[in-house]
Amino acid sequence: MDAEVVLQEEDMEGSWTLLSWLASCVMVFGGALPYVPQYQEIQRSSNIEGFSTRVCLVLLIANILRIFFWIGKQFELTLLLQSVVMILTMFAMLHLCCSVQNTNRVSTKQHRLSDLDLRYFWKWSAFEDYLLFCFGFTVLCAVVTLLLLDSAVFVELLGSLAVIFEAMLGLPQLLQNFHNRSTKGMRYSTLPAHIKLYRNRMALLTENCTFGTSVPAYLRRFRTFDLLRM
Repeated sequence: MDAEVVLQEEDMEGSWTLLSWLASCVMVFGGALPYVPQYQEIQRSSNIEGFSTRVCLVLLIANILRIFFWIGKQFELTLLLQSVVMILTMFAMLHLCCSVQNTNRVSTKQHRLSDLDLRYFWKWSAFEDYLLFCFGFTVLCAVVTLLLLDSAVFVELLGSLAVIFEAMLGLPQLLQNFHNRSTKGMRYSTLPAHIKLYRNRMALLTENCTFGTSVPAYLRRFRTFDLLRM
């Protein structure tokens, strides 16, 4: 009888371990999955007008900051891996957008990061410029983090900035839709899944970040309402 109980307990523990592993996989890759339909739509239509590349900028900054926040105050490894996957996803989106843009370009004039023209910030023609900007931002964060790692206020500030940036995720797309007077090219199917995964992600992160989280909560509600209203 005791042996049967032990076997049942072991089976139960094995089931919970499997479920926990599956949930972690969903968390790691789930945030990037909503962008797969958008990627396919851009590939199919060869048109990037319905997608704001500044969404990539917001997510890249947010996830780079989150990685440095993890260095100062370690949270769940799942969220760290999720940030890495999201960064790779945004690079994939930017690479596709640059390829499509260069294919459809009528003018031979290109805009590069080295031009230092703020009018074309994050509107560069070459994918390498986006990589260079992110590399420079990462190096800057690394230097500042190295100098201020012992400061609890700085570490909390890193986490809060990551939350604030991601809370404003919908703003670039909202402005893009307003500028185009249309939502053509934006995949509506990505909104419910992304909002749900984003809410779960913020809940897990804010458990580890206690400084200034009331502002992101407000921005989150604003972002969701305006995106769904478009």
